Amino acid sequence: MRVCVIGAGLSGLATARALKTAGVDFVCLERSADVGGIWRRPGAGERGPGYLSLHLNTTKKLTGYADYPMPASYPVYPRHSQMAAYLRSFAEWAGVLDHVELETAVESVRQEADGSWTVAVVDAAGVRGTRSFTHVVVASGHNTEPLLPTPPPGADTFTGTILHALDYRDGSDYAGREVVVVGLGASAVDIAADLSRYAATTLLSVRRGLHILPKQLYGTPLDEVAEAPWWTSMSLEEQRGFIEQALLVARGRLSDYGLPEPDHPLFASAVTISDEILTRIRHGGVVPKPAIASLAGDRVVFTDGTSARADAIVHCTGYRMAFPFLPPGCPIGPRGSVELYKRVVAPGHAGLYFVGLVRPHGSITRLVEAQSRWIARIVTGEAVLPEPEVMRKEVADHLSGIAGQYGQAEGASIQVNVVPYLQELQAV
Repeated sequence: MRVCVIGAGLSGLATARALKTAGVDFVCLERSADVGGIWRRPGAGERGPGYLSLHLNTTKKLTGYADYPMPASYPVYPRHSQMAAYLRSFAEWAGVLDHVELETAVESVRQEADGSWTVAVVDAAGVRGTRSFTHVVVASGHNTEPLLPTPPPGADTFTGTILHALDYRDGSDYAGREVVVVGLGASAVDIAADLSRYAATTLLSVRRGLHILPKQLYGTPLDEVAEAPWWTSMSLEEQRGFIEQALLVARGRLSDYGLPEPDHPLFASAVTISDEILTRIRHGGVVPKPAIASLAGDRVVFTDGTSARADAIVHCTGYRMAFPFLPPGCPIGPRGSVELYKRVVAPGHAGLYFVGLVRPHGSITRLVEAQSRWIARIVTGEAVLPEPEVMRKEVADHLSGIAGQYGQAEGASIQVNVVPYLQELQAV
């Protein structure tokens, strides 16, 4: 029995620790030069989302592994470099570093007729090879391929720089320049707030309104609220009403800030967590604008007819899930939804599992730890999976059940509620 874990970030290291604890022989393949995943700052020539101002939006208490808390010296919301250092120290503490092969990229994962898995890899020197495994765990994350919108009319005439958040490093790189940030998700509000301290002007182009929540309500971090018994005992409508009233008191309506009101109820999709963006707007450092209609030379024209000069446009428009090394249709099905039994197991692909392919309202760490422990139990035979058709029915029922709250698009299909999902994993 030998297991291949793909990725050595938060999820991959949780999986490595669970497998080691269970006495399972495994290897963890990581394409980067160190462990840490998205929290590790990219080296020279590497792309990565770890911009310098990046901090956790979830608390150190719940983002740290259960058996290995983050240092007491860390702030409640650590910066990316502290998170990267913590993940490496966890790998050392858990004794899994000698199982990690760095600078080893996975090119393909193929199931053989006998049920085994052949993993093709390429190392830093460009040397290719294949390995055989009984099980494969994909823990490489879902922020993989940067998603850029269709270029607007006149994009070929634009004289400035157009980039994705993946290539953004620091606001000081744009000192004195005029910048447009596109989006209203987590990276968009972080980057706009960061830029506003250096750039001559920072415009925030927003096509669709999103719910913006502070990191804390009534002095309690949001991820701790999400796990509190008094919160989980509420119905969805009661939860929405409670948060909406708190937000109305704390900051009023988003339209008061020049931002579009969301066109969907709270918790119907991912929310944006930020303590800074509304303050930066009120201070004039960030100026909201509608969607971009066209580009013309050094100017950006917005859908309301206004225009502004711009030296750069930073697209914080998210990522597309991509697993080019996996069999076609896995884990994303024909309808564009992620189709995994209990959000972990690929029906019809015995021995293939996913860790961390979920998006909770709160910290993901307890979830990936629970997923990893379940996988270890499956691998060792302590837990038995149902037949593929039973798993497929569970997937269909799950997607149907969440359709009313989240929809069934690719991103919506990985949304989970922390406590119910943990209880679900503990029951299998």
